[in-house]
This record gives sequence, C-alpha cells and structure tokens, in this order.
Amino acid sequence: MTTPKNTASEADGITLTRVLDASRERVFRAWTTPAQFAAWYGGDAPAPLDRVTMDVRPGGKWSLVLVVPGHGEMPFHGVYREVAPPERLVLTLKDAGAPDDIEGEKVTVTLADLGGRTEMVFHQGGGNLSADEYQNAAAGWGAFFDTLARVLAEG
Repeated sequence: MTTPKNTASEADGITLTRVLDASRERVFRAWTTPAQFAAWYGGDAPAPLDRVTMDVRPGGKWSLVLVVPGHGEMPFHGVYREVAPPERLVLTLKDAGAPDDIEGEKVTVTLADLGGRTEMVFHQGGGNLSADEYQNAAAGWGAFFDTLARVLAEG
C-alpha cells in the first residue's frame, strides 16, 4: 500500500511524499540496484536492464533508457551527489533534451523508518523547468511511484 501526497508544486520544483509498505533498506535498494530501479522507473514503459548503469557513490554516474511504445527511446542520466544508505540519496537528473551547459535537476530522496514501512520524501528542483513542466513531472513521478509500490509489494 502506498499513500501519495503532493506537498508542494511550484515554479522551481516539486515535493512528493509516499508511505510504502517496505523497510527503508528495501526502498533504498530499489533506488540503487539496477534491476530494481529498472523494474519501476518509467512506470509502464520498460527500461531494459542492459541499458541501465549505476555507480552509486558521490560523483558516480547513472543512466537509464526507457522504451516508450510509439515514442521510441527516452534516455535519462545524472550524477550521484550524496549517498547515505539507507536514509538519503541526492542525484542529478537530465533527459536527452536538456542543454549540456546545465547540471540538470536535483533530486533528493529521504527515507524515514516507520517500523516496517517507509516514508519517502522526494524533491525535484533546480528551476530548469516551467511550472507546467514541474506539474507534468509530478504526474510522471506519481505513476513511477505507483509502480515502485507494486514492485515492493511483489517482493
């Protein structure tokens, strides 16, 4: 079970909060293990495991390619800025259309132990998107997090 909550949506970022029925260690692994990340990132759009790379350490790079039916491939990539298992992860996020001269959006994931459940607070910001683009990002992440909840429930 997951409880969605959008706590902010503004011109310079979004914050989403979910309570997930899994330990924070499991949720952290879902963010930092290629097979688990590929299982939920992108929602229903498949992310082939051979197109996922993760060097989970400060300064390490990550990348993933979604295959979206009717739209082709959508590559995403970034750099890990902070890695504090199992409670915090900070990384950058860029898609193929992002200009080379920007670092990308900053994503912060904070995980709180609720005694077998986990409160996940997700923030994406950086001011690189318009208010409408942040609204779209919130909807996209919401779908991704629905898939994350299903993947965690399936074990």
